[in-house]
Amino acid sequence: MGKEKLMERARDELFSHINRCGVLQAEDDDKKHWMDETIDYIGERYPDLTDGDLTGLREIGIRFCQPAIAHGASRASKKLDAATVA
Repeated sequence: MGKEKLMERARDELFSHINRCGVLQAEDDDKKHWMDETIDYIGERYPDLTDGDLTGLREIGIRFCQPAIAHGASRASKKLDAATVA
């Protein structure tokens, strides 16, 4: 299997794990711990990936776990305060 195809499979597997494990709702420290363990697991599953490849997958995974739009109670209250000022 070519290097590019191998990276695609590993990336897709990482995204699948992220979605199935509910790590998106976890605290930042828990996300980091989870990501470390998952990247170690992927490194075992795909031994042809280099440390640089795994570092790239970790960065992609961390970005994938960040919300595109901030949400939560503190965000909602700021929005409500801004609406009442106008």
